[in-house]
Amino acid sequence: MNFNWDVILDALPLLLDGAKMTLLISLLGLVGGLVIGLLAGFARVYGGWFSNRLALVFIEIIRGTPIMVQVMFVYFALPLLIPMRIDPVSAAVVTIMVNSGAYIAEITRGAVLSIHKGFKEAGLALGLSNWDTLRYVVAPLAFRRMIPPLGNQWIVSIKDTSLFIVIGVAELTRQGQEIIAGNFRALEIWSAVAIIYLVITLLLSYSLRRLERRMKIL
Repeated sequence: MNFNWDVILDALPLLLDGAKMTLLISLLGLVGGLVIGLLAGFARVYGGWFSNRLALVFIEIIRGTPIMVQVMFVYFALPLLIPMRIDPVSAAVVTIMVNSGAYIAEITRGAVLSIHKGFKEAGLALGLSNWDTLRYVVAPLAFRRMIPPLGNQWIVSIKDTSLFIVIGVAELTRQGQEIIAGNFRALEIWSAVAIIYLVITLLLSYSLRRLERRMKIL
């Protein structure tokens, strides 16, 4: 079969719409996951016995189950437990939030523990409280070290959105599938989908590397 570039040009608007949805879901999910991850990560480091164990159970459950099972649970099983219907996009965002949150929690824990205790001692010696030392001394240093793994997590989340095809989310992979159902040009369309994913991740990786250099990661 001859490779026809016109097929890709005709399909490009729909594929770009799918790419926008992919980026939206991954970005919203990462922001929510960052909140969840910071809370769980700090609970693992500074929390009491109960909060530490609760965060650990959450992390192990989420990291120990496939993201496809998680989105199927959120979309199909969760509405049976709560009296509300969850639309596919909301289910996708919630799943990315919860899934990335578990991994970000471990990123947070590792970054905080990597900060030398001398920084905390210096903050306390200057008269700062434990909370202010954590807020103004430890947290900013830890966040700098979190940037590379957070970028990696965002890239992983972008690729994970392709699994949401199972619940009908109109992200990039779903759009590609629907286009193929109409024109039967799998070679061109899947090639275009792969290239779009590659361009997104390469641009994101390049931007993150520049950000790391600007912030002079310790």
